[in-house]
Amino acid sequence: MSETWEALQATPLVEVRRRAAIIGEAADVAPMTVDGAQRFGWNDRGGQSAVWYFTPEGRALLLTFDHETDLNLYAEGDYALQESLYRGVPEDLVRLVRNRPENYESLNLADEATGSTIHYAGGVFWFDGERWHAADGFLEHCEREGLDPMVESGFEYCLEAYRFGHDLTAPAE
Repeated sequence: MSETWEALQATPLVEVRRRAAIIGEAADVAPMTVDGAQRFGWNDRGGQSAVWYFTPEGRALLLTFDHETDLNLYAEGDYALQESLYRGVPEDLVRLVRNRPENYESLNLADEATGSTIHYAGGVFWFDGERWHAADGFLEHCEREGLDPMVESGFEYCLEAYRFGHDLTAPAE
């Protein structure tokens, strides 16, 4: 898929989590706990973000958002379309972003009929305990629309700071 994707696949989850914590702190995004999962985020203050959820069972959810791409569904206001991008992700991971308060990195899209909400994401990726996956619904939408999933999700840009495939040392105190 991409060099960064391959490097992420090769990085042990404990190291991914460490990098998420370091970059979140550097971006001044406070970590939080959501239903037992640790949430870390990054944003560039310009509309791009990466949000990570790490479960105690060794699984993870990664959402990327780039406001300058065709996967910016914020203006669409289509709850069903946004929800469909999560298809194929285990329900317990999706619950981490459904009906949650929004924050700077994760805005909500509401279903007018039910009042349910889900976090906006251009890219939806998850770790099953052994390897990373791109969500089926995300990939199907990209294929239908003729979009490159790695480019349009902002994956490369949003994960650049994490330096997967390269050393990342925490800043000295």
